[in-house]
Amino acid sequence: MYKMMTVAFMALLAMGTAQATEHHSGHGGGAMGGGGGGGACMKPKLAKFFPENMATAAPESEISFVVININHPDQIEVTIKGIEVEAQAEFKDPFYLVKAKLPASLRNTVARINVKVNAKSPHCENTAGWLVKISE
Repeated sequence: MYKMMTVAFMALLAMGTAQATEHHSGHGGGAMGGGGGGGACMKPKLAKFFPENMATAAPESEISFVVININHPDQIEVTIKGIEVEAQAEFKDPFYLVKAKLPASLRNTVARINVKVNAKSPHCENTAGWLVKISE
């Protein structure tokens, strides 16, 4: 009797787990990021920041990073210590390599580089940032 109850309990537990996995896969937990149907999106990924976090760089030095899962580079906004900077993006299938320059006006300071990837739905947007020490 005990063995039969254990088997029944294990089967019930397995069904519940499978059902929960199926239910949640279309609501933000799966690879598509949410909702099923045509409204699903893959959240952009930001990676390979250069120079690395807390590295030292000269004014007007080049910065770069990679963006994956975007439709168009116009979705990318870059600010450095609150200053909007122009960024150039080059498609390198399957990602965009984005480059910009540190502002000439920033010297002997630490600056946060902020990246925002805009989308029609806030659910599909992403932001990231890192710090760079800017020399004289």
